[in-house]
Amino acid sequence: MVRDGYYYGLGLAGGAVLLGWLAGPWWGALPLVLAAFFLWFFRDPERAIPAGAGAVVSPADGKVTEVSRVEVNGEPRARISIFLSVFDVHVNRSPIAGTIREVRYQKGQFHNAMGAGTSEGNEQNIVTVEGDGHTVVFKQIAGLLARRIVFTKRPGDRVERGERVGMIKFGSRVDVMVEAGASLAVKAGDRVRGGASVLATVEARGGLMAAGGERESAGGAG
Repeated sequence: MVRDGYYYGLGLAGGAVLLGWLAGPWWGALPLVLAAFFLWFFRDPERAIPAGAGAVVSPADGKVTEVSRVEVNGEPRARISIFLSVFDVHVNRSPIAGTIREVRYQKGQFHNAMGAGTSEGNEQNIVTVEGDGHTVVFKQIAGLLARRIVFTKRPGDRVERGERVGMIKFGSRVDVMVEAGASLAVKAGDRVRGGASVLATVEARGGLMAAGGERESAGGAG
């Protein structure tokens, strides 16, 4: 379990006991239910990480809402968008093994993470990971309820595929951008699990993909 779960859960459980003692047992019911919810919400299950060469795993649990073509710094890329509801595990994991090259936090709005334009307009954390001759960019995007993005790594840190790197609290979205030639393994509507589900396979090569400047382009992938 993520440490925050103990803070929220035990704090509310203590409040439930106090209210029950001062005002009667029924007054403690709501904070007790909330305590159970937070203990469940901040769960952090172990995952079996795929070992296949070039595999790009999902950084989060959730539902694939879109697989599309975008441009990153003028180059075509494939973007996989994943929506996390309040019922999903919210721990985020690195999609590939490699080195964190850039972490860029961008302030913005808190619109529904499923809406058009939230990939650019919502508050987000943009992470570039380089490994095995290619680069994957993923975004932790705040949603309507998510008001805090946590990322525990710094540029220069080495990460393993599927390694825990942070979380987004409550409903949110994660976008993953891979090179246009990647072999995609998911489509819109699929459910994925962080660290365990393969989103795409990328052949190792010298070309690198840089973070930033994403915009929609015509056509779709999937």
